[in-house]
Amino acid sequence: MQAQRQDKSSHTKAKLTVNSFEAGGDGGAPSECDNKFHSDKELVVALSTGWFDNKSRCLNYITIHGNGKSVKAKVVDECDSTMGCDSDHDYQPPCRNNIVDASKAVWNALGVSAPDDVGEMDIYWTVA
Repeated sequence: MQAQRQDKSSHTKAKLTVNSFEAGGDGGAPSECDNKFHSDKELVVALSTGWFDNKSRCLNYITIHGNGKSVKAKVVDECDSTMGCDSDHDYQPPCRNNIVDASKAVWNALGVSAPDDVGEMDIYWTVA
């Protein structure tokens, strides 16, 4: 799969989805970048496989723009676009290629208090 590179001036369109990075949460296994679970109160995201780029974005920050606001979040995991439907992926299907899977804290910072009700939101992101 060809990785999608981005410079700091690029705006990448994406769909924001909600994920719990906590133990027992949606992600299943600990985060790929640091082998840890993260609180829903942390500003953290998982990127689709192409954007995750073989861990090259691990523990770096992106700025997410949506709902008229923006927030800086740390990349801690991959939203796997090639694998799924197993215990490591909480038996969810593979991630689409345009996903920024974000903690509830990211959604709250963008002014959306009930992300589970919204489902997904059009955003764009940039390298922070």
